[in-house]
Amino acid sequence: MEIKEKIDAWFEHFHAHPEISYQEVKTTEKLTEILSEMGVSYRTFDDVTGVVAEIGEGEEIIAIRADIDALWQEVDGVFKANHSCGHDANIAMVLGALSYLKDEQLDGKIRFIFQPAEEQGNGAVAMVKRGVIDDVSYLFGVHLRPIEEMPYGKVSPVIHHGAAAFLEGKITGVDAHGARPHQGKNVVDPLFAIHQFIKTLYFSPYEAYSAKMTKIQAGGNNVNIIPGTATFAIDTRAQSNAVLDELMKKIEEGITSIGQLYGVEIELEWNDYTPAAEVSEEAVKIATDAILAVVGEEDYAPPVITAGSDDFHFYTIHRPALKAAMLGIGADLQPGLHHPKMTFNKEALDIGARVLAETLRTAFRNRYE
Repeated sequence: MEIKEKIDAWFEHFHAHPEISYQEVKTTEKLTEILSEMGVSYRTFDDVTGVVAEIGEGEEIIAIRADIDALWQEVDGVFKANHSCGHDANIAMVLGALSYLKDEQLDGKIRFIFQPAEEQGNGAVAMVKRGVIDDVSYLFGVHLRPIEEMPYGKVSPVIHHGAAAFLEGKITGVDAHGARPHQGKNVVDPLFAIHQFIKTLYFSPYEAYSAKMTKIQAGGNNVNIIPGTATFAIDTRAQSNAVLDELMKKIEEGITSIGQLYGVEIELEWNDYTPAAEVSEEAVKIATDAILAVVGEEDYAPPVITAGSDDFHFYTIHRPALKAAMLGIGADLQPGLHHPKMTFNKEALDIGARVLAETLRTAFRNRYE
């Protein structure tokens, strides 16, 4: 079977068998089966899902990462695991790159990291803690891009993801009868105050950022009760880590003041923080040269700047000396990432695999100061 056909078959398998974060048991088993058939050495972990494979000889190690988990979302009225973020495609492309490289004479080692729990935002940290990048000089990643960012056939050397964090809050007031509102503390009032407050946060117009309420829950089935408890969530994003840090600080300060103003208790907890991309220009240059060699200048796409986030960037946060970049693959992906009916042109998978393979070759051959 040709490598392109294998890539397509791998994608179809993983697409049909999605598993959510840290539950990628069958996915891990299938990866080890594929690697065994290839004759490639690998290791798994006793306490976490995921696989790390390696080919080549030598002291220098260059790595590439594929995320392997799926989302949990409603599809046609049923909640289920679903690969609507394209991680099944990432697995197939990285396995394809491995297939193109495994029989070549390499100038060092290439490590293939099949990482769990990207959607949970801490899978990369789990891999860092298990030492998988301690001795790595370059790290590359890959992700399909929506059609509005990049059409089919185009390839970008880097995705500049933004930073993101999600705030969950609980407001505790006092229940009361609807006819006697003075006896209660209506949590709907601070909810609306918080909603209005986050619209008044301003930073430099040259900075990309946003904060928006994404969940509000208050009251029950009876409409004549002043609700005394409520929960809410706020999605915060910024193109830089510094701006997100300041945004988070202002939101906490403002909500605390709102709680004092309305005389209610507000508990806050930040979850799923994901840092913005810390990109190595040397890694970008390596990826650029590879793209030009494989698809030519006509299909080279400039760097992608997106408000989306990816836990890939925890690798460089925890290992600042690591030179990293994530490549973007145009695939006419629509209507968008995380849409339950997301589709894309699967011909892009082989393009991605060939570009990734050339990127890894180029990383050994070239050095840029």
